[in-house]
Amino acid sequence: MKSPETVQPQKRIEIIDALRGFSLAGIVIVHLVENYIAAPPPAELIEATHQGLADDIVDGFMGFLLRGKFFALFSFLFGLSFFIQMDNVAKSGGYFGGRFLWRLILLLAIGYLHSLFYAGDILTLYAMLGVFLIPFYKVSNKWVLGIVALLFLGLGRYIVFVLTQGANIFGNMSFAPDSPVVLEYYDVLKNGSLLDVFSVNAYNSHLNKLDFQFGVFGRGYVTFGFFLLGMYVGRTGFFKTFREQKKLIKRTWIWSLVLFLVSGGLMAATFGQMGENVTFDNWIAMIGLTAYDLNNIAMTFILISIFVILYKRVKPEKWLVKFAPYGRMALTNYFFQSVVGTFLLFGWGLGYLGELRNVYTFAIAIVIVVVQMLLSKWWLQKFKYGPLEWLWRSATFLRSFPLKK
Repeated sequence: MKSPETVQPQKRIEIIDALRGFSLAGIVIVHLVENYIAAPPPAELIEATHQGLADDIVDGFMGFLLRGKFFALFSFLFGLSFFIQMDNVAKSGGYFGGRFLWRLILLLAIGYLHSLFYAGDILTLYAMLGVFLIPFYKVSNKWVLGIVALLFLGLGRYIVFVLTQGANIFGNMSFAPDSPVVLEYYDVLKNGSLLDVFSVNAYNSHLNKLDFQFGVFGRGYVTFGFFLLGMYVGRTGFFKTFREQKKLIKRTWIWSLVLFLVSGGLMAATFGQMGENVTFDNWIAMIGLTAYDLNNIAMTFILISIFVILYKRVKPEKWLVKFAPYGRMALTNYFFQSVVGTFLLFGWGLGYLGELRNVYTFAIAIVIVVVQMLLSKWWLQKFKYGPLEWLWRSATFLRSFPLKK
């Protein structure tokens, strides 16, 4: 029986790397336009970022195509990568579960360091939720899909609401933009030193993030649902045969479009019934939040379908494949785009928080994506892994892998 570190690496599936790079591009755009605050935007930030029609168009574009969709795509790919790693070792007679658990512990450490800069870090969440993927590796497909359906339909949210009636479980941050806690946190980001930001993000921000992920907003439950769905798609071998999967791709985008329209109507009906003062202490709001999740889920699969359809064509593939190096270095790029973004905006850096319109932060995000794509391509021409990817891999197997080609 071979140990995991002696197993020969399998040839990478390029469309998966390209899709990961595409999802990372959407994530940096969302984070930068949201000013990296990872909290409800106070009134002064909203006024500063919305000064004209162009800013409203950017915000509408974000809400329709980006916000809530690209994190889901990234999560789907995390589950898919988990299956690929486990399956590659299993084919050689080994078991990767223990090593994957150690890999998650390392990811938790990297994510915690990242979270000191940006409280909205997802790596710590992935590290915690990823532990639960391991026992699901051998669970049958029908059970996996059944649990995915329950998570997407809001079961976690409903259980939490019954127990808490919408009250916070962990932190003390209200999700109202004029909350004193929100304003105090915003002031630290805008005027505090780097150590001030690190101090508030080191503990309290994690509690507030847990409320958002596992309270009635339920982002964490949807994230784990996408983990499981990515694992399931890995089992089907879809991305190895995607060029022959015409009927499946067509059915996916058609049914996703139906779900998008139905959930959008339900979302409008529920939140419209509540008027301007929306609160999250009632069942109507819970149904509305589930409709919002389903709307994002539907758009995520519409985006995946469109990406795959275009990737199957020669001319679009030549452009989309440019995301592949960016996706191969996703950990490095995700970490450093947050460092650059917070340096640009926060008080410890250039201090532009709350001073740039949406159109400007959107343009800056595009520049960051393009620069990182070019740097990733250049780096991978000379090296086998991105810097953090190499560190993560070497620490996973407790030995130094060759970095240079």
